Parts: sequence; C-alpha cells; structure tokens
Amino acid sequence: MKVPLAALDVAPVWADTTATRSLRNTIALAERLEELGYGRFWIAEHHNVPSLATSATAVLVGAVAAATSTIRVGSGGVMLPNHAPLVVAEQFGTLEALHPGRIDLGVGRAPGSVGAATAQLLRRVETDFRGQLTELAGYFADGAPAHAGAAAENRPPMILLGSSPDSARLAGELGLPYAYAHHINPAATVESVAAYHESFRPGPHAERPYVLIAALVIAADTDEAARALAAPFLVGHIQMRAGNLDALFPTPAQAADFPYTPAQREWATDRLDRQVWGSPSRVRDRVAELFRATGADELMAVTIVHDHASRIRSYELLAEACRQ
Repeated sequence: MKVPLAALDVAPVWADTTATRSLRNTIALAERLEELGYGRFWIAEHHNVPSLATSATAVLVGAVAAATSTIRVGSGGVMLPNHAPLVVAEQFGTLEALHPGRIDLGVGRAPGSVGAATAQLLRRVETDFRGQLTELAGYFADGAPAHAGAAAENRPPMILLGSSPDSARLAGELGLPYAYAHHINPAATVESVAAYHESFRPGPHAERPYVLIAALVIAADTDEAARALAAPFLVGHIQMRAGNLDALFPTPAQAADFPYTPAQREWATDRLDRQVWGSPSRVRDRVAELFRATGADELMAVTIVHDHASRIRSYELLAEACRQ
C-alpha cells in the first residue's frame, strides 16, 4: 500500500553524545528525508528533559526549513499553554513569510516538560484551551489586528495534536486536521480517531477530516536487528518511568547490560509490539493494519535509535515498504 509519509523528531540525546550533536543530526535527517520524498518534518517541544533536545521548537523549525527546500516543516507541536498565542502567531507567521507554503503549525496542550517548577519557569498558564486556540487562529484571520505582525499575511495550516478522545472531539468540532500520538497512547488510537470523524465539522482550516497517525517506527533488514535497535529507547523510557528523569538515552552496550525486572521486560515487549517495527515486510504489514483500523490519511514516523546512520536507514526502509 502507498502511504503518505512524514517524520516527527525529538532530537534524542544519548549517553555518549551531546544535545548539540543531536540538533545537527536533526538537520541532516531532514535533508535526507526530503530526498526520500517525505512530505513533512515536524519537531516536538520538550523542556527540562535532557534526553530530548527540542526545547526551542520555532527556532529549530526555522533552521530545518532553511536547510531544505520542498519538505513541509512544522511543530509537533507547540504546547500552547506554555506560550502567549500572540507570540506563537508572530513566530509562525514569520516562518511562513520566509518559507511560503512549507510551514505547519501543530498545536497541543500537554506540558512538554517535567515538574511544576519547569511549568512555573515557562510561565505556563492553565486556561481555556479552546479559547487559546480560537485566539491563535484569530491572528491569522482576515482583519487580524496589526500587532500580530506577519501572521495576518501568512497563514500556516493549524493542526491539533492529541492522545485522547477528548482532544479528537475538540479537533473535529473546530474543523482542524488531527494528529494522533499513537506512540504515546496506542490503546486509545482507534477510539480517538473515530471520535474525531464523528465530531468533525468543516471549517476554514479543513473541508474534510484529515488524520495523521504518529507512531514509533524502527525498521531494519531483519526483525532481530530492529528489536536490537529499539533496546536503548526502551531502556531509556524504563528509566524515566522509574523517576530517573535526568538520564540520557543509554548506548546499545548500556542497554544490553540493563538488569530488567520481569515487569519491566513485559512492559518493554508490550510497548514495542503496539508500534511499528521489524523487517520491511513486517513494517509494511503493521502500517497496513494500523491504517485499516483507523482510516488514517498519513503516517508520521517517530524513530529513536542510537546510531544516526541506522536511523536514516530505518526511514529509508519505511519509504520502500510503504510505496510498493
């Protein structure tokens, strides 16, 4: 099956590298995915998470857009309660002015951070999220106030991100495209996408429902090789779940020596098996199964593996698998 492909990057930081190197790898990855024909490259927002270097999303979107020429570049997403809607409109209106027709404004409501202290430093305000979205959209509308800068002249499409039926219904009611975080909450994927379709009302942002599914994708020449590539990511998440939030993602050698408890090993197996991993044929089958279950329009791959060359190879194999 032929599936439109995109990528969501979190600039993972490993125990034997640095955030600076990870950010440069993000640029290189985007350049390669453009060559491979991927349609979008989105960048997440995280704060106070040392293993994820995407704290300045709009800055990185601009850097990736400047290094590429055809691929759409966007936020996956801006966590709106962390920001004044006017500032977001100014940033993305400016990005769209500089890179016309290539900028996406993906918006979410999750913290994107760890702990109340970080939320306070960000001046995060828990308010009416629907109201924030409405305000943000207003800066891109006809007759928008002049103080919105370039926003009224340049309107990147808005996409709502989420991982629950509640966010899905909100996206549908507002007539927005919807990006579902299957890599975060695979248990609610089918229910959430169904809720989106049921609640969708056409609007200025979308005439019909449009669903992107973001899934963890790790492809290799064999199932065994893909499982080995996944191990450092899985161990890193086990450490986070155990409260070790300052840890970087481990190296493959460190992951191989990790002393799993039976419960941790069960969790890791279940976590991986709900995602898309394996040889090209297995990946193709898993993607087809996910699209049959959801009726999704686009697959957004999240690939977190230690070796940069292996990460690029995973995206190459995914492209081959999904374009046959």
